[in-house]
Amino acid sequence: MQEETVPGAALESDEALDAFIRANVRTAMHPTSSCAMGVGDDAVVDALLRVRGIEGLRIADASVMPQIIGGNTNAPVIMIAEKAADLIRGRAAPPSSQIA
Repeated sequence: MQEETVPGAALESDEALDAFIRANVRTAMHPTSSCAMGVGDDAVVDALLRVRGIEGLRIADASVMPQIIGGNTNAPVIMIAEKAADLIRGRAAPPSSQIA
């Protein structure tokens, strides 16, 4: 008979299992959120993708996502890049009536 190796049979309570998961879970691919966009003091990037405190620098990749999404990051990153291109070129957002 095989025994459980990870996290191990000694961890039985919900609290112990939660602590194990928090200490050991990792993202394997498509890391995001290292330069999260937001309005708080800990936000690295503002809503216009500008890095706070560094003039002339924008970030347009998955790192600006405030939270890791539950799907593939490809399409959202393309949209972030499209938005960045519009911001840099000074293009206004389309009127809400034109958004499908």
